Amino acid sequence: METKNEERKERRIGTRQMVGNLLAERQEMLVAYCRLAGLEPYHPDKPVKRQVEEFCQLLMDYTAFGHFELYRRISEGNERRARVAKVARLVYPQIEEVTEKAVEFNDKYDASDHALKLDSLPNDLSGLGEQLALRLELEERLVKALLHEIAGGDGH
Repeated sequence: METKNEERKERRIGTRQMVGNLLAERQEMLVAYCRLAGLEPYHPDKPVKRQVEEFCQLLMDYTAFGHFELYRRISEGNERRARVAKVARLVYPQIEEVTEKAVEFNDKYDASDHALKLDSLPNDLSGLGEQLALRLELEERLVKALLHEIAGGDGH
């Protein structure tokens, strides 16, 4: 019995750390997004290329963290709490769509292998911002379920 309580406590700590890391990654990406959006209008004399590259890197880090740390755990059936699994099943398809849009943005604007063209950046950044807002809403539902289950018990 004591071993089960210790395991449960460790899982709770792990979940809190995972959520904290996700939120930190998300915050860093959002700051970079705002910084990049604040450069408009985009001119070559502004540090646009560096800001775009930084944002793309943070966007991919955040996206990958969510996918590999949180959503993979759920999609592989490793989430034992029914309420969390239910919320995840509801939100994950939409989160996956947003992830695809983020990857498309990165492929277009990560200028490490091609010239950076800025003419459609304002529209693309705006569209991505809408997608990211949707992802944040969906993630919040999942984070609340995860943290509620920790605070309120396992919910088995």
